[in-house]
Amino acid sequence: MHFRGFFETLKKKPTFKEFLLPMKLKLPAGSFRAYLFDCDGTIVDSMPLHYVAWKETLAEWNCPFEESLFYAWGGRPVTAILTSLNQMNGLQMPLEEVAKRKEALYCDQLVHLKAIPEVVEHIDDAHGRIPFAVVSGSRRSSVVSSLTQLDLLDKFDTLVCAEDYKNGKPAPDAFLLAAERLGVAPADCLVFEDTLMGIQAATAAGMASVLVPGPAERN
Repeated sequence: MHFRGFFETLKKKPTFKEFLLPMKLKLPAGSFRAYLFDCDGTIVDSMPLHYVAWKETLAEWNCPFEESLFYAWGGRPVTAILTSLNQMNGLQMPLEEVAKRKEALYCDQLVHLKAIPEVVEHIDDAHGRIPFAVVSGSRRSSVVSSLTQLDLLDKFDTLVCAEDYKNGKPAPDAFLLAAERLGVAPADCLVFEDTLMGIQAATAAGMASVLVPGPAERN
């Protein structure tokens, strides 16, 4: 009886779901009505490219920017970073001019940009069933360029970028604005973030969140 049951199991035709591998990025339990995604370091593996652009731009002003500090400030708007660097180094870099220069240098590197597959897997799975928003500390031009490069721009119902809000992460303003635009209560939103600052912002907005692992943890 034991062997007969074993061979009968082998004869069974597997269902489609049994062929599917589990998704690499585990989501918290719950039924969510909207997904809100940070962009850089969450959807797109762009942080190394952004750092190169920062270093080239700031070298023109003899302004240091250590890599550890760059990652610690992940999620901050560009002008907020420049304001802090000015204060730390006694400089008077013009915010708009330097920000545009940095974004231009970033866009020059887009040919090297790659998506983060663990996150795109969830985008592909839920697209068309619930609305999506991007909530980024980067400028709209940078976000649009990144998502366009990877054919992902059309997946998102709205983009909330640095120009759209006053208080950046860890303040909840950007996430709350995204929920408002989507017409979904904050408690029904799930946030995808790669920085603790972003997770803090999501928590302050009353939203569940999932931390996207960095490159070292993903490999």
